[in-house]
Amino acid sequence: MIDMIEKEESIISEEEAAQYDRQIRLWGLEAQKRLRGSRVLLVGLRGLGAEVAKNLILAGVKGLTLLDHEQVTEESCRAQFLIPVTAQGQNRAQASLERAQYLNPMVEVKADTDRVETKPDEFFLQFEAVCLTGCSRDLMVRVDQLCAQHNIKVFCGDVFGYHGYMFSDLGQEHNYVEEKPKVVKPKTEKSNDGPEAKKPKVDPNETTMIKKTASFCSLKVALEVDWTNEKAKSSLKRTPVDYFLLHVLLKFRTDKGRDPHPESFEADATLLRQIRDDVLEAMGLSSELLPHDFVSYCFSEMAPVCAVVGGVLGQEVVKALSQRDAPHKNFFFFDGMKGSGVVDYFGPK
Repeated sequence: MIDMIEKEESIISEEEAAQYDRQIRLWGLEAQKRLRGSRVLLVGLRGLGAEVAKNLILAGVKGLTLLDHEQVTEESCRAQFLIPVTAQGQNRAQASLERAQYLNPMVEVKADTDRVETKPDEFFLQFEAVCLTGCSRDLMVRVDQLCAQHNIKVFCGDVFGYHGYMFSDLGQEHNYVEEKPKVVKPKTEKSNDGPEAKKPKVDPNETTMIKKTASFCSLKVALEVDWTNEKAKSSLKRTPVDYFLLHVLLKFRTDKGRDPHPESFEADATLLRQIRDDVLEAMGLSSELLPHDFVSYCFSEMAPVCAVVGGVLGQEVVKALSQRDAPHKNFFFFDGMKGSGVVDYFGPK
C-alpha cells in the first residue's frame, strides 16, 4: 500500500465549498484541501505566466507569489491579459497583481519585484511548488536541484512563437490516486462439461480509487541525453523535434541574455541557425533535424499558444499538488503550426 502524502489539515469554509463546488465534485474534497494548503511561486509574468497564474488562482491554491523584475512594454501587453494597457513602464508582477487578485479573493496573491537570480536558496523552500517561465537553463537547473532535496515540485515552461513546452520534476517518488471503473468479478456458472469461466465485467456506474507512484528525473538529466547511445539513436525518429528546438532556444537565451526578437529578426535568425548547427553537432546529430525555416516560427509569444501551454502547465501543477490523476511525464511540447501537442519522457528509463 502506498501512503499518500498528507498536508496540514486545511479546513474548507462554507464560502469556499460554494466557490469550489464544481471542482470538489470533479476531483473530491481531499484533493481540494491539498490545493488549499499549497503555496506556489510563479516566476515570469509574460503571456504564459499570466495563463498559469489565472489557472492556479481559479483552482484555489492557498497562496501565489508572482515574481518578475521586468518592466511592462508594448509587446508584453499583447499576450498578457492581466496587465492594463495603461501600465507601460511599471513592474510586470506589480501591474498584474490587481486583476490576478480579482479572479479569486480567497487566494493570497503577492507580487515580488526582485530578480529571481538574486533570491537565496531559503526563499524557494517556503513553497510546495515552483513554476519557472522565461528563465535561463542554468537557473532552472539550480532551482530544480535545490527543490528536489526538499520535496518541492518544480515546473518549467516557455512559449517561443508557435512553439511551447512544459517540464515537470515531481521527485523520485510522487504519490497520486487515479479513478478507475470498478471491475466486477462474475459468478462462475456450472455446465454439464464443468465450470464455465466468465470474463470480469466493468461497471461504468461504479469507480474505485487506485493508489500509484511515479518517479521523475531532474531537468539537468532530462536535457543531457546521450544521443550517441544506440538505444537513444533507435528512438530518434519518434523524438519530437521540439526537444532539440528547446536546446537551441535555451542556448540563444544564455548567449544573448534575451529571446529572439522580431526587431532584430535577420541577425537573430542567422545566430539561431548557427546555434542549431553547433548544438546538434555537439549531440552527434545532423543539423537537418531542424529545417532551415524553423527560425520563422519561434519569435515572440503567440497568445493562443500561451493559452494551450498555460492550460496544460496549470493543470499539471494542480494535479501534482492535489495528488489526483496521473501526471505528464516529463515533457509536453506544443506545435502551433500543426495544432497538436505530445507528451514524451527524457531521462533514465
